[in-house]
Amino acid sequence: MQKPLVSIIMPSFNCADYIELSVRSVLSQKYSNYELIIVDDASDSSHVEVLKQISTLDQRIKIVFLTKNAGAAVARNVGIGEATGRYIAFLDSDDIWLPEKLEVQIRFMLDNNVAFSYAAYQKVDQHGAQLGSVGVPDKVAYTDLLKVSSIGCLTAVYDTQKLGKIYMPLIRKRQDLGLWLRILRSIPYAYGIMEPLAQYRVRSDSLSSNKRIAAQYTWRLYRDVEQLGFFQSVYFFTHYAVNGFLRTKLPSLARALGVLK
Repeated sequence: MQKPLVSIIMPSFNCADYIELSVRSVLSQKYSNYELIIVDDASDSSHVEVLKQISTLDQRIKIVFLTKNAGAAVARNVGIGEATGRYIAFLDSDDIWLPEKLEVQIRFMLDNNVAFSYAAYQKVDQHGAQLGSVGVPDKVAYTDLLKVSSIGCLTAVYDTQKLGKIYMPLIRKRQDLGLWLRILRSIPYAYGIMEPLAQYRVRSDSLSSNKRIAAQYTWRLYRDVEQLGFFQSVYFFTHYAVNGFLRTKLPSLARALGVLK
């Protein structure tokens, strides 16, 4: 029986230094039945030329060019709209998948009847040097994610056969967490794979590197997207802030408390 098609969504914006490595990590997958949908968010002409060269590497690569910069949420949603696969997976244009990523994760989902899964991952710096790994809980529910954002976008996969296509909220940041929360309103749990299956690139110039901005968007997600009451938002934001501090400043204590695996 043919393996199910996986649609891989990759937003792209002026990331010429890294995107070929990301694409080649997809082309190196042991699992071969996929389509890679790159949605370029109105990059500079030099980056567009890189993408045109990348499009010739494999017939499974499809590139969509947006005419106006609209942000990662719009780019990912365009990719989801273009997707034809049963499974939707995400990979940013500066991150990397390990070769067994799809093979392990899709088998895990099929064998265990899982609609939404994620995995542990490694962290690397701008030059690819190892910075450690990020473990994950074996499962998370909606309220768990409100307290700790434990699903890395580069590892998330959901099953459209079970869930339909679900899109990201149109916010500039935390749109991936918004999507996970939307999914977990309809199913009890997402399930984790303890084995690291990807590499997340830590870049000083990335939007996600600014903790203050991340905190502001997390609060907006609670209030504007999830429509939580003020005191509910304060409750979950306090957990988010404390857990974030423990994970970054006191990792040994975080592991002892179960915040960091």
